[in-house]
Amino acid sequence: MTVDAAEPGSLARWWARALDWRLGHADAGEVDVDPPEGEPGVPLVFVPVREPKRGPNRVHLDLDTSSPADQRQTVQFLLDAGARRADVGQGDAPWVVLADPEGNEFCVLDPRPQYEGCGRVAAIVVQALRPQALAAFWAPLTGWEPARSDPAAAALRDGRTGPYLEFVRTTTAHAVKNRWHLDVRPTSPPPGQDRVVLAAREAGARPVDVGQHRRVSWVVLADPEGNEFCVLSGRG
Repeated sequence: MTVDAAEPGSLARWWARALDWRLGHADAGEVDVDPPEGEPGVPLVFVPVREPKRGPNRVHLDLDTSSPADQRQTVQFLLDAGARRADVGQGDAPWVVLADPEGNEFCVLDPRPQYEGCGRVAAIVVQALRPQALAAFWAPLTGWEPARSDPAAAALRDGRTGPYLEFVRTTTAHAVKNRWHLDVRPTSPPPGQDRVVLAAREAGARPVDVGQHRRVSWVVLADPEGNEFCVLSGRG
């Protein structure tokens, strides 16, 4: 998961503390936050951008809690750390919507049995006009399996551990570049990348220009609903 940030180092340190994860690789181009060794999770990669955040994020994290008391304590801990409450139209939902110091929304969930074993992050949530269709597009790209589906949402998961990748119905179409997006890394070096790009395009992806340099090693695409993602060059 790649995160656009005005101050990548500062935001990475905030999320490392928020999730109780560890700081990983860091240089001028990125700062990584990794799950504790041996625990499930998708690493976060914070990269510098100049563009300000515009509107609610289309992709966000849901954090797991184990009890009502744990939810209250987690919310208070995050508020004390610099988060703020956010209103995205959730009304009196049982989950709590917060925003990190750069305004990125995320949810602290009420305790739910289906998220046991996920780790600190219960789900990566993507708003979708057609959740089932978008889940079907992403399943072969991630190698994750369908986990559940209903009229309002569809979910994928990497076996029985780690977070869900959830596609939740919305009526609002993608309009601006996502500040949080997924990166896909082939399990073999080129031409593995070429095969992944070709398969994605045949499934409905399209190339997009987000200002990337011509000589970068990754390929930037958008899924059928316009969500940007990168196909990396393979395992180094």
